[in-house]
Amino acid sequence: MTLAVRGRRRRYQLFLTTLSRQSFIHHIKRTKKKHLLRFASSPPPDSSETLDFIPKMFRSMLVRSSASAKQSLLRRSFSSESVPERKVAILGAAGGIGQPLALLMKLNPLVSSLSLYDIANTPGVAADVGHINTRSEVAGYMGDDNLAKALEGADLVIIPAGVPRKPGMTRDDLFNINAGIVKNLCTAIAKYCPHALINMISNPVNSTVPIAAEIFKKAEVNVPVIGGHAGVTILPLFSQATPQANLSGDVLTALTKRTQDGGTEVVEAKAGKGSATLSMAYAGALFADACLKGLNGVPDVVECSYVQSTITELPFFASKVRLGKNGVEEVLDLGPLSDFEKEGLEALKPELKSSIEKGVKFANQ
Repeated sequence: MTLAVRGRRRRYQLFLTTLSRQSFIHHIKRTKKKHLLRFASSPPPDSSETLDFIPKMFRSMLVRSSASAKQSLLRRSFSSESVPERKVAILGAAGGIGQPLALLMKLNPLVSSLSLYDIANTPGVAADVGHINTRSEVAGYMGDDNLAKALEGADLVIIPAGVPRKPGMTRDDLFNINAGIVKNLCTAIAKYCPHALINMISNPVNSTVPIAAEIFKKAEVNVPVIGGHAGVTILPLFSQATPQANLSGDVLTALTKRTQDGGTEVVEAKAGKGSATLSMAYAGALFADACLKGLNGVPDVVECSYVQSTITELPFFASKVRLGKNGVEEVLDLGPLSDFEKEGLEALKPELKSSIEKGVKFANQ
């Protein structure tokens, strides 16, 4: 919905994505219209207080736009003043993750051009998303013959392509299908947009990220490859939690296990009807937003990511990284670990090493 709030001489529009009319009216009664008007014309010290009903990513988008709000907070789209032109390509845009991810990236004011690619059904997704009244222009591309057009000039490529995991399926079971898809897409990326940043979502990520790195290495392309990790190779560092978490041994073990099995939990809950798609799309959109901020020169953008690394003896590892104009500009160390976390670190290495070697071997076949 679009809300128009009338002031004395100005009309401000606030684009809302998650509110029903009734809940918004209720919120207005609580916060008072004058508070919203004050935000639109002159933000209060903490503008985010006004937007506590909007998800964090979109709240930050609106707050970031508030500097130009005196002329127009949002007319028919997010403000794009002083924001560089950025093209984002989503490969696998018609899938369970790709569609909500396309929606979320269409809402991101840092995106000026959104390129949606898949082997089928992409024109419909592009037409649907294209009706959303925001800054970016949307184009849909379908089939191998149009992959080059989808990629040309891209600053950021997000890859959710491939088949989802089903009950009883391990991430290794996905390898035989998704590894070939990722290899072909990365070969095209190296040819048509060699300077783009890559966000890898396709499973098994512990292997698909090394595949991408090997493809770019053979193409003599220096591309920061950004991904994630899964299963037992996930090691949440609760000892570094903010605020500090004082957890008993049993609780710590249980939380670590549930963190590691988060994807499996969703697969089982959907009872064969799909995998974690909406939460993955949201996570992908947040990370893509961080990459775009880094490209645009926003300082101190730090996220956790699975990347080529030297902080352990393994060639790829997940840790905090600093993002900037060149993608991953610094891989940060792990920081102090508890004894429980040190044990977990050693325990995960054999499986992660095996996954990496599997991906590297496949890429070099």
